[in-house]
Amino acid sequence: MRRWLRDRLYAAKRRMYPDDRPGRLARWLNRLDAAQYGAGLLSPRRAVTLEVTGRRTGRPISVPVVVATLGDDRYLVSMLGERANWVHNVRAAGGRAVLRRGRREAVLLTEVPAEQRPPVLRRYLRLAPGARPHMPITAGSSEAELRTAASAFPVFRVRPRTAVRGGPRGALRDHG
Repeated sequence: MRRWLRDRLYAAKRRMYPDDRPGRLARWLNRLDAAQYGAGLLSPRRAVTLEVTGRRTGRPISVPVVVATLGDDRYLVSMLGERANWVHNVRAAGGRAVLRRGRREAVLLTEVPAEQRPPVLRRYLRLAPGARPHMPITAGSSEAELRTAASAFPVFRVRPRTAVRGGPRGALRDHG
């Protein structure tokens, strides 16, 4: 893609997120993406819907996200950084969430320390073209640039939660 066209598209995408918060159009598109990704329809396998309990409302909040795989591990990255609502909700929920892509998977999200984030950020930027306009780094950034940016972009390791045998119906325990 020509650089000038990419720069215009990136600028338009950034305008949809004033102050790193989704505007009206971005919220509408996110709802559409969350429904599409959750159903597993016409979307890349790495595109899923994250469901987490809202810290203020107590209701499930659905957000479209990209799962970055690195080795045997899966990760979620906040392209908008610390201010993303889903990051606050995941922390308030103790990491308990659900990933949906055709089926529901109960997961535990654990925050990755900033010093361990650079390889995950590099992988994420290769997989998530929609995130690139929002981040000051690229997949080709130097290790030093990635380390500098790492503290600004929360990364969560995805682990499954499994049912407890003999426990209360629907009880879950943390795995891993």
